[in-house]
Amino acid sequence: MTIKGKTAVVTGAAGNAALTIVRTLIEDGAQVALVDADAMRLDSMIRFLRGTTAAIPCESSEPGAVREAHQKVETVLGPVDILVNCSDAPPPARSDATDPSDWRRILGSHLDAAFYWSRAVIPSMRKRNDGRIVNVVSLAAKGAAVEPGVALAAAHGALASLTFALARETAANGITVNAIALGAIEGSSAVEPLNDAQRRQMLAQIPVGRFCRPEELAHAVRFLVSPLAGFITGEVLDLNGGVLMD
Repeated sequence: MTIKGKTAVVTGAAGNAALTIVRTLIEDGAQVALVDADAMRLDSMIRFLRGTTAAIPCESSEPGAVREAHQKVETVLGPVDILVNCSDAPPPARSDATDPSDWRRILGSHLDAAFYWSRAVIPSMRKRNDGRIVNVVSLAAKGAAVEPGVALAAAHGALASLTFALARETAANGITVNAIALGAIEGSSAVEPLNDAQRRQMLAQIPVGRFCRPEELAHAVRFLVSPLAGFITGEVLDLNGGVLMD
């Protein structure tokens, strides 16, 4: 049982982790729409991808832009079977360093975007009685991030709750909605800027002693979107190297 021939949308696709997810879905036979606001990076990335892909520039915090982008995906690739919401996490910031524009931007690019895309794809999934939605959230959603940022924690805590609500709403329609609570991952905008001392300090708080590798996140997504994960919904899967054990 594979996802060969399925149509997938990956948001935040210009990020390193999301790109690894894209490559994994392509390897498994899916055709993939890469969605991101960074049109130039999408265009440069898609040239090096094999398989059936489409670059869909979109400011996903805007509902009208999501409607238009979703229509483009369906025109080019067909109805969406798989949605992976994977916006790159920003560097952590305390409340006193988070101004209103940062607050709205982070909630928009993480929480609002996931809601608008989920709302766009669910109707056609219902018609086919089949679908997979995976939200990549920060471990901050569980209050256990090594370096939490207040806006990201709020956005992803709400995104985890949205995951539960959509899972319950769509379970009878053959749709699963799950989340992956991700710890610090190599290549992310929260890890890349760290100097050696900061990296050592962060790694000291991770029991396995290293950051998550992008391919490990991609493998978790691969499992949750597979047909064999059809009895799992409303789950938040921890991927954190032992920072939180529950």
